[in-house]
Amino acid sequence: MPHHNINDYLRQYIRTVSDWPVPGVQFRDITPLLQNPKVFRVLIDAFVHRYMDSDLRPDVVAGLDARGFILGAVVAYELNVGFVPIRKKGKLPFTTVAETYELEYGSATVELHADAVKPGDRVLLIDDLIATGGTMMAGRKLLERLGATVMEGAAIVDLPELGGSQRLKDSGLALFTLVDFAGH
Repeated sequence: MPHHNINDYLRQYIRTVSDWPVPGVQFRDITPLLQNPKVFRVLIDAFVHRYMDSDLRPDVVAGLDARGFILGAVVAYELNVGFVPIRKKGKLPFTTVAETYELEYGSATVELHADAVKPGDRVLLIDDLIATGGTMMAGRKLLERLGATVMEGAAIVDLPELGGSQRLKDSGLALFTLVDFAGH
């Protein structure tokens, strides 16, 4: 299935919810992609087939809280590599490193277990969506602080008008996304 066909195929299963979580936001809901077993498999396979190539194969997949856990865990399993969760503050029980970042309406902190990755690990950082890029940037900083290399950031959806994907690329992070939506 050529990339543009995957893009069109997946796009029809992404639900837009107006005015959530705040008025004026067009929320891109990926849960319908997960509900249909065939669609879920096409979605996961699009990532797995990319990262099976030896030059793009990670040592570890890191998923961003919370929808990045769904994708990341399945992709890691299929690639036969480990999975590490990057969680919202206060959810991890062991020693953590933390990174705070700005949101459109406030700030947030994400944490990673201090032993989640080893120096030199090649990490695929995955989330459902890139908006402002703050969460992915914070996750990358945590992984790099532990000595890992984030080889690529991946997401189902890019919202390019919010500037996050450009900001991440400008910082030197390679990105792979499957569907982009104009508008917010």
